[in-house]
Amino acid sequence: MQRIHTFLDLVLAQNGSDLHLVAGNPPRIRMHGVAYAVKYRELSADDVYNLVYELIPEQCLAEFKEKGNTDFSYNFNETARFRVNVFQHLGGLGAVFRTIPTKIVTLNELGLPPVLKNLTRHRKGLILVTGPTGSGKSTTLSAMVDFINTERYGHIVTIEDPVEFVHKTKRCLFSQREIGTHTPSFAKALLSALREDPDVILVGEMRDQETIHLALTAAEMGILVLATLHTNGAAASVDRIINAFPAGEEPYVRTMLSTSLVGVISQQLVRKIDKKGRVPALEILINNAAVSNLIREGKTDQIENVIQSGGMVGMQRMDTALMRLIDANLISPEEAYFKSRVKADFEPLLDGKEISENDSATDSSESVSIN
Repeated sequence: MQRIHTFLDLVLAQNGSDLHLVAGNPPRIRMHGVAYAVKYRELSADDVYNLVYELIPEQCLAEFKEKGNTDFSYNFNETARFRVNVFQHLGGLGAVFRTIPTKIVTLNELGLPPVLKNLTRHRKGLILVTGPTGSGKSTTLSAMVDFINTERYGHIVTIEDPVEFVHKTKRCLFSQREIGTHTPSFAKALLSALREDPDVILVGEMRDQETIHLALTAAEMGILVLATLHTNGAAASVDRIINAFPAGEEPYVRTMLSTSLVGVISQQLVRKIDKKGRVPALEILINNAAVSNLIREGKTDQIENVIQSGGMVGMQRMDTALMRLIDANLISPEEAYFKSRVKADFEPLLDGKEISENDSATDSSESVSIN
């Protein structure tokens, strides 16, 4: 236990986001998007087993033995929390510890557009926060929930795997449920939540058709539902929901989504120009009459055009967000180029320089020392 705590202390001291323990490799810490090796010997299969196995909660052991992986949260000395995934692989055991900040960062502190506050002021409907793994979706969602908690009274139910940010009552009553510990699945927790008089439901991830259908039903019933998807782009997020259903059900689902969707926030994290942190770049879709008609008629390929022309109501393309970060001298043109959708728009900013993606990141072969 003392050794694993030493590694976790190092992650926190270095402001890292993840600790990777994989048999046959030295430990690695991800900082600002880059995984650095720790100056430590290669871990054997027994090393990783001894570091990790005792941390697995009893209720997760059966899942681990059956499926070869499990997720849980770990409270570390009451100063930090980690989301942990333990898995079996060719060399033995592996584990990834993701830092969960104990302090909930506000929308203002994150520097997110004011339109996010307007979205969270809705009393019903579906708000999607999307993006790849590690793009800060959970942090954005927690800030939005905290804004609701600060501004109005109500009952907020969160369904997560595992519970990440622990919210304290300001104006809202919280019921936070963890998959595997308090409920067997997102779908069953959502079905139960509909009977728990919620004003807001946060769904950690919409993984299957049943969960998506229940989330849409809750939104139509007058509940504000906030949920995540692992998709890139607002239009792709809309397609992902529709395509989760059989072809015969698509017209019905498109109608439900066209009336219940409030907005889509698609984000990614971009390395700062000084390489000492990352900033979020957001694509924002707001469901207005034009968007609703496109969803209902199955013309989601035209949503991008509506976003481009919807700046006056708070919509924003991903490439527009990247350009604004360049103008604010927060990120480099090179970093924006690799994160952009239409790369030709960013090529003039590179001054003819030929670059590779490695040029936009610090050398990942560098290592971190244990003091």
